[in-house]
Amino acid sequence: MVIAVVNSKGGVGKTTTSVNLAAALTMSGERGRRVLLMDLDSQASASSWAGIKRSRLKPSSASCLLYDYPVLQAVRRTRTPQLDIITGSPELANADVALCDRPGREAALKQLLAPLRDRYEIVVLDCPPGLSLLTVNALVAADALIVPIMARYLVLHTIPDLLAAIHKVRTRLGSTPRLLGLLLMMVDGRRRADRATIQRLRGQYADRVFTTAIRFSHVFEEAAAAGQPVLAFAPRCGATACFRSLAVEVLQRSSARR
Repeated sequence: MVIAVVNSKGGVGKTTTSVNLAAALTMSGERGRRVLLMDLDSQASASSWAGIKRSRLKPSSASCLLYDYPVLQAVRRTRTPQLDIITGSPELANADVALCDRPGREAALKQLLAPLRDRYEIVVLDCPPGLSLLTVNALVAADALIVPIMARYLVLHTIPDLLAAIHKVRTRLGSTPRLLGLLLMMVDGRRRADRATIQRLRGQYADRVFTTAIRFSHVFEEAAAAGQPVLAFAPRCGATACFRSLAVEVLQRSSARR
């Protein structure tokens, strides 16, 4: 299964979701799962968080997508057992230009991922902000979508446009990834405004919002600086518990909607 973590806005927790959900999924079930994290962002934040030094980003997803580097040779292990990664790199900033004249440009990523589907039970795509050609590729390649959103009042007005834009791309290209859910990020239960916004979101979107919400914690920044998912950096903290719960819910929703 390929899961794309998407949102047209930056700073909403896509990378936090991608890295830590991928790590949590490797630990789900009795034997765990083989998971691949693919970093599609030119900032390569997911790669850094997974412990890859910026001087060692190549070969990257850009190498494979733009320069036909063999995808299986671009895969590398992380320090998290059963979690592998294909890194991002600054070259991805030129992806739209590089892909624009390629036949079947919207399906380039789907074709690239084909030999990986037999090797990994789950592939998590950390998408860049905006609805660039890279994100369009992710929408075509994915079986399922997760949309991280911040628990803020102004977000209420942006979600309909975001979902409409995703639906338009999917319809135009004939892709059919399922929306697993809207994921509430960095929730602070002490803030009355957060609680009110969450209540409205759950009332408006019902089961399209994950039951699990990711609570605000400084441990995310500390784990990123250490180059480790929170599950390895602080296995007993509340942030880890949130992502363990999210992994279970993702698997349940995936099975229920097949």
